[in-house]
Order: sequence, then C-alpha cells, then structure tokens
Amino acid sequence: MALKVYAYSGCGTCRNALKFLAAHNVAHEVVPIRETPPTKAELKRMLAAVGDLRKLFNTSGQDYRALNLKAKLPKLTEAEALELLSKNGNLVKRPFVLTATGGLVGFKEDEWRKLV
Repeated sequence: MALKVYAYSGCGTCRNALKFLAAHNVAHEVVPIRETPPTKAELKRMLAAVGDLRKLFNTSGQDYRALNLKAKLPKLTEAEALELLSKNGNLVKRPFVLTATGGLVGFKEDEWRKLV
C-alpha cells in the first residue's frame, strides 16, 4: 500500500520529503494539502502519534499568524482545533504522513528513514 503524503507543491520541505521517498523507492500518493486537508479522523490519529496538538499546526504560516493562533490555540478545545485544521490545509504542518503504526509531520530525514 502506498503512503498517503499530504504536501504543498510550493513547500521546499515537502519537495525534499518527496525526493527522499522517490530516491528510496517508497510508493506514495501525493495529496494536495491546501485543496484536500486531512480529515478530522486522520488528524486525531496523527495527534495520538505526535502527542501535542501544537505539532499539527504550521506555526510559521501566514494563516496561523493572521488568525493569531499563537494566542488562541491554548484556549481551543481539541475538537475546535481539529475542526480548524480539517477546514484549512494551510494551517496543517506539512508534509503530513500517516503510517500503519503512527505518523510524521514535517521532514526530518532520520525519522523518515524508518519508512524505508
């Protein structure tokens, strides 16, 4: 089964992650994160894998800053935060990959090596 990789074509980190997967012959399907954000169920699974709601957010993104989420995020419930992420792919840290046993957000080559 191919990995489902949520990515944005304009993101250098995403491009590096996809190059890594291609170089290691890892079957993957790219899903455009802006147009098709992860579902609430997928976000909930990722939250269980990473353990911290803040790690799911693209904290350096313009939408994050425009919505003043640095101040608002601590006050949001988990359900509210997941709803926000599921509606706006720009807010989701990318690349975003769920695996059979967990998931990865962002691209750190040493962590991604576990996929190959």
